[in-house]
Amino acid sequence: MFIVRPVEARDIAPLTELASGLTQGVHTMARTPAAIERAVEQSIRSFASQTDVAGEESYLFVLENSDDHNLIGSAAIAAMAGSKGTFFSFRNDVIQQVSRDLNISHSVHALTLCADLTSYSQLLSFFVRRGHHSRPEASLLSRARLLYAACMPGRFADNFFVSLAGHTDANGRSPFWEALGRKFFQMDFLQAESLVHGARNRNLIVELMPHYPVYVPLLNGEAQASMGQVHQESEVPFQILSKEGFAADDFIDIFDGGPILEANKNALHTFKNALKLQVGASSSDPDPGSAQALVTYMIAPVRETEFRVISLQSAVLGPGQPVLLSEQQRRALNVATGDTIMCVPW
Repeated sequence: MFIVRPVEARDIAPLTELASGLTQGVHTMARTPAAIERAVEQSIRSFASQTDVAGEESYLFVLENSDDHNLIGSAAIAAMAGSKGTFFSFRNDVIQQVSRDLNISHSVHALTLCADLTSYSQLLSFFVRRGHHSRPEASLLSRARLLYAACMPGRFADNFFVSLAGHTDANGRSPFWEALGRKFFQMDFLQAESLVHGARNRNLIVELMPHYPVYVPLLNGEAQASMGQVHQESEVPFQILSKEGFAADDFIDIFDGGPILEANKNALHTFKNALKLQVGASSSDPDPGSAQALVTYMIAPVRETEFRVISLQSAVLGPGQPVLLSEQQRRALNVATGDTIMCVPW
């Protein structure tokens, strides 16, 4: 069984080991022991906070194998992307060019530096060990963040986004950066990413990035082709989030041109299809109903602390119907008969 739970202080060392497998410039997960320790401490404070308004909170989750307690991955969600500044992105704009004298009218694709996503909640820091990328536990980890938001909607904004890594070659070269960012930063893509530590809210972005629209036709063909293209290591989270209801259209990353997926919570599968049910009385492992088709659910107790998420195979659940759990599942979620849990079909 795989369990998604809030990070704890004891996870710092395993997370440090997990981070050793990160590809530079692709993942937003903290890398150094000091950065990981800060992220863990902030997450612990955030889960313990008493708040019903999105602010500076950042919630870090880990995926754990319940058999050997090894960490398989991590993922985070920030209550508000610009809580410590302004989150910058390029907005895809269309500028109308009209000449009455020449009787010419046409549209030009342009990129405009903007802060439109600043008040959104942000998904970030998703990473799983190799061998688990395309397995159900990867989806469980990614979507567990949204399940927590569905259980505690007051802690988050109504809109969510995630910035995925854009196309780079084997040497970490980004065609989009070479055509645009390098002109203003005067350094390689990986140097720039290291300088800002993956953040998009640093003052130097405003100081150095172009303040006026960038006309896309002026970029070279390779750079244009890379816009909105996802890095191969981000293909799995792209598929998971696209299936969830996220869409990429209006924004791209200011460094590598990677896609930024966004959605209102009412368009997301987890929010639309979540059911609040109660744990039913069961003294032994429940029979899920051999004569009925089984449905996989993502389930979690509705509570701010000791949040846990696991998957469950069950006959179709409906409003008011008790959820039967095995003893192992009850222990994993730390729930008892009568407790309220949130259930979302896979």
